[in-house]
Amino acid sequence: MKNINANLNSQIEKYTSICLNNCKIDPELNVKHKVFRGLRDLDGRGVLTGLTEISDVISRKTVDGKEIFCPGELYYRGYDIRNIVDGFTSQNRFGFEEVTYLLLFGVLPNKEQLADFNNTLGTLRALPDNFVRDVIMKAPSSDLMNSLARSVLTLYSYDSKADDTSIPNLIKQSLQLIARFPSLAVYGYNAHNYHRKKSESFFIHEPKPELSTAENILYLLRIDGNYTELEAKVLDMALVLHAEHGGGNNSTFTTHVVSSSGTDTYSAIAAALGSLKGPKHGGANLKVAAMFEDIKTNVKDWKDDDEISDYINKIVNKQAFDKTGLVYGIGHAIYSVSDPRAQIFKSYVERLSAAKGLCDEFSLYSKVEELAPRLIAKQRKMYKGVSANIDFYSGFVYDMLGLPHELFTPIFAIARISGWSAHRIEEILNAGKIIRPAYMAVEPHRDYIPLENRK
Repeated sequence: MKNINANLNSQIEKYTSICLNNCKIDPELNVKHKVFRGLRDLDGRGVLTGLTEISDVISRKTVDGKEIFCPGELYYRGYDIRNIVDGFTSQNRFGFEEVTYLLLFGVLPNKEQLADFNNTLGTLRALPDNFVRDVIMKAPSSDLMNSLARSVLTLYSYDSKADDTSIPNLIKQSLQLIARFPSLAVYGYNAHNYHRKKSESFFIHEPKPELSTAENILYLLRIDGNYTELEAKVLDMALVLHAEHGGGNNSTFTTHVVSSSGTDTYSAIAAALGSLKGPKHGGANLKVAAMFEDIKTNVKDWKDDDEISDYINKIVNKQAFDKTGLVYGIGHAIYSVSDPRAQIFKSYVERLSAAKGLCDEFSLYSKVEELAPRLIAKQRKMYKGVSANIDFYSGFVYDMLGLPHELFTPIFAIARISGWSAHRIEEILNAGKIIRPAYMAVEPHRDYIPLENRK
């Protein structure tokens, strides 16, 4: 086996060299042929590829005939996210289920409709019989996004109408996945962390139908099942703010692309999970958390603006942390002046940090949020401004809630499954063509060379 691996590694090195010498495209060709890599221009404008009624993200407005950047706005089905949040928080209610109803069906539920919807989700939270034993506990993965995707794909086998893309069936499948995601994620974590890695007893709490999604996450995860109201409300807010963000974000666009082929719901959602797993998308809050651990270690006085600025400059200049030059959590593909989700979330982060005795940490986050955009602007050519995004604070919140880092991105998925489901239904309901963008071939045509004449 050692000889086989050594030979394989040697061959892989050769193949890598051949690949690198023959497969890289000159980036200047993108400029020459006006190709918008990432489907965005230098000013952050997205290439229009579709229409949606589900959400709207605004970062610029036209004033006196001139386009200018403005404070970010986010709308769910035409409703400003700030007004939605004010609505359910003023009545001390959980908001994620209400937002999910709105995203799926396009209208705000009345009291009776919301109660019925909560009851429906509650009845759907339980997994199929023996699913935990037969699927989740078999070969548990250290990467919970892969574990979650595998569980989703396996649920196909438990669905007698898995390939039915009629709207009633899509709604049924969507509600089942939305209801089950907390259990799939938490059980996947417990199976790996306790059962496999530590060889400890594997505990299972059955989800409680009467609890909200946020409450069930905390109840399922904690051995004693206990949580405070503040903890549940802050987590609920995180779910609300992560539930949807326009059709152009990578995982939602993936949902549209895959759904346009006519495939089943489980394949489409598994593809979206694969997209969200990427560190450039759903994994950003993990990088923020790691970056702040590094900052806290190297900055001695957390109240000294000069010392904080000096270290941020080292990060920007690729001299500190992971030496990528990125200040994680600062900047966004669309937002420039501000991310409304981060602004809404910040007050809840502050309340939770006070309850947890972590006010100094919160102050440090606030200082970096204030200083980093100015320091980045001094060091780099900027096509638009940068500000803190939702991921800047979400990792800090999850740490305060005692959520393991392995669950950070799955928590994002638990929220975003609502948006993905709404967009899948919209794609199936309104689209007729498969999504197939154009790629320009830049390799010159060549004459075929017989095998014996090749060097």
